[in-house]
Amino acid sequence: MTTGDDRADGGTSARPVIADAAGPRSWRRAFNDLGQGWTQRPLWGYLGWQDIKQRYRRSVLGPLWISISMAVIATAMGVLYGALFDEKISTFLPYVATGMLIWKFVEGCILEGSEVFIANEGLIKFLPAPLSLHVYRLVWRQTLFFVHNLVVWVAVVIIFQTPLNWSVLLAIPAFMLLVINGAWITVLAGIIATRFRDIPPIIASVTQLLFFMTPIVWQYETLLRNAAFAERARIVELNPVMHFVEIIRQPLIGHEIVWRHWVVVGAITIVGVAAALVCLRNYRARVAYWV
Repeated sequence: MTTGDDRADGGTSARPVIADAAGPRSWRRAFNDLGQGWTQRPLWGYLGWQDIKQRYRRSVLGPLWISISMAVIATAMGVLYGALFDEKISTFLPYVATGMLIWKFVEGCILEGSEVFIANEGLIKFLPAPLSLHVYRLVWRQTLFFVHNLVVWVAVVIIFQTPLNWSVLLAIPAFMLLVINGAWITVLAGIIATRFRDIPPIIASVTQLLFFMTPIVWQYETLLRNAAFAERARIVELNPVMHFVEIIRQPLIGHEIVWRHWVVVGAITIVGVAAALVCLRNYRARVAYWV
């Protein structure tokens, strides 16, 4: 029997779309958000570059200040801690400079990632764009910072004639893993911090602690060679940031590749991406209300 609504539609009743029936908590919508954000590469690519230009607007050297500040900090810490630990500057300064290069990327993804949606409140509320666009923009900006700071690594390698071999190519897939992890950290920290505004200050404090717990201005191998600290030094490996630093630093300064770090990073990547996808699926639609 045909209803009045059916006759008005020519006998065809309106059927609900499957995605709508699934509600906002849908894997399909979560992956669509990631896909749509990725297709808008020209937009977030341009915005990420503009973020850097705006930061150094009206300065003579512009974005070169990124590398200059990085070089000054790495040199100061390398000389200071090298003297404290009685390390050779020719090997210790490249070690510290490369560690600082990687740490700056990790720190940027953690700190800025926790406020990525809060900082883009206006765009999220009034611009019909996928949520992942802001994540891609932040990770792209941190990647540009990393590329700028590579100038410091090149200078240090040339000045101290750091021996390199074919393993330096492993830094490319290692950095790709770092980028993937930076993205899921941004998604997870960004959504949680948007809901609970006490999270960003806590994350900032924990990040400062992580810096001193990560072998950046001190060498993990030195502790292992000391019989008095060898066993307790193993506790350092519970710090996940250490493994991300090592998979990039080892090939960049010609050290022997320790594949254990790659296994740990691979496991962290799988677990982290899965957690971020679950969080994006369940709470993506609520971010606009939380900001």
